[in-house]
Amino acid sequence: MGLTDTTPTEPADVGGASGASAAPATGSLRTNALGTGGIVFMVISAAAPLTIVAGIAPLAILIGGIAAPLVYTVAGIVLGIFAVAFMAMTKYVRALGGFYTYISEALGKAVGLASSFVALFSYNALQIGLYGLLGAQGHDLLKNEFGIDVPWWAIAIVGVLAVFFVAYRGVDVGAKVLGVLLSCEALILVIFAVAVLVQGGAEGITFGTFSWDALLNPGLLGIFGFGFAAFMGFESTTLYREEARNPEKTIPRATYISVAFMAIFYGFVVWAVIVAVGESHVQEAASKDAAGLVFAQAGHYLGPWAELTMYLLVITSVYASQLAFHNAINRYTFSLARDGALPRILHRTNRAGSPWMSGLLQTAIALVVIVFFAAIGGDPYLQLLLWVNSPGVLGVIALQIITCVAVVVFFARNRSLPRKWYVIPSAVVAGLAMLAVLYILCANLDLLTAGGPVVNAIILASVALVFVVGLVLALVWKRTRPGVYQRIGGASEAADV
Repeated sequence: MGLTDTTPTEPADVGGASGASAAPATGSLRTNALGTGGIVFMVISAAAPLTIVAGIAPLAILIGGIAAPLVYTVAGIVLGIFAVAFMAMTKYVRALGGFYTYISEALGKAVGLASSFVALFSYNALQIGLYGLLGAQGHDLLKNEFGIDVPWWAIAIVGVLAVFFVAYRGVDVGAKVLGVLLSCEALILVIFAVAVLVQGGAEGITFGTFSWDALLNPGLLGIFGFGFAAFMGFESTTLYREEARNPEKTIPRATYISVAFMAIFYGFVVWAVIVAVGESHVQEAASKDAAGLVFAQAGHYLGPWAELTMYLLVITSVYASQLAFHNAINRYTFSLARDGALPRILHRTNRAGSPWMSGLLQTAIALVVIVFFAAIGGDPYLQLLLWVNSPGVLGVIALQIITCVAVVVFFARNRSLPRKWYVIPSAVVAGLAMLAVLYILCANLDLLTAGGPVVNAIILASVALVFVVGLVLALVWKRTRPGVYQRIGGASEAADV
């Protein structure tokens, strides 16, 4: 069977983003630009740890009770199992394109193109929705701390331009920026958690989070979507294959490190938040001020400086997440343009090896969405963030499920390829677990969107509609543009194994 392999072998180097890298040709990404550290920064920054802990975890505690930290750990375990199956396939399918490439190779070009459209739609939704959070947080910070009233949409537009500026300068520059921002937000959370434990919390160091009573809370099932949403973008490690040093080792290593770090980090820090407030009344505290819960506790245990610092770092956390998603989106767009599924102009790169035309398109789409919500007087948090983000979460989980199927089919068809015995069982277990999560999310969509039946119906239909459009388009191209159809999935340079 012809398997995709368009990536040259790079010298072994597993460091960060720095180091010599090959000068890119026009239409080529910058090779040898990222080590394990740089890719890890990209992936974890996309998840925005401080934003998850300070902005989303209090809501998870409100709904799921003191067992909420376990949701993040369980999600990490499931996604770690998924990563084992996913990474096994990367040894044999090595073209740029992430889920798009793997699904195309195993399930056919039509399903592959449909999945690529869902990926583009989902990552754009995740990234653009965050501009609502950036605008809202930035507005509140400037008004409450400095007495300056700036419209949320103005702050969001500045964020869009700042993301494009850094991404334009190259993936290695972006990795360095993300490394600094991620280190700062992780450090303040670790300092806070340690301070809580040293000072004994509100009711002592308690472990009710791990009790059967907590696990049997009926609200716990409804927040599993929050746990999986906290890892959004971790699979984007494969999108940096052509820019990675020694990708055979760098990509899997970065994937496993990212998932393990987030699973442990989220679980530990959210547990520390519960200890800080006290198990007996943390849900009540979250109901009164979910948005300010973590900030208030940081001020209580560390002093006013920590509260202000955390507010500032939330802004940079959201920015880092947007930059990371922007880079991932650009590489999806770049790979589709190279394969002929999108206009060829989107395949252009600059001297830094950045797919800047793809970035320019993504920037324009973000501006249009922001201006639209500003023009209709939409709420940046309750509408732009929640309504636009939600289909992105559903779309990525759906893609992970399809990828699990692709792994099983791929190795079933290629029985002669070496693989560990646990690869297919891992794909089956992860796929079934995520299918259950997707069902729970769809059944409890109100928890994610705070919208009515019409809004929820549109969100659910949007992901399915995008998939159908991609599927139909691929089937049409099979008859009308056979050359483009054959290149779907990056298989134009396939080599027999």
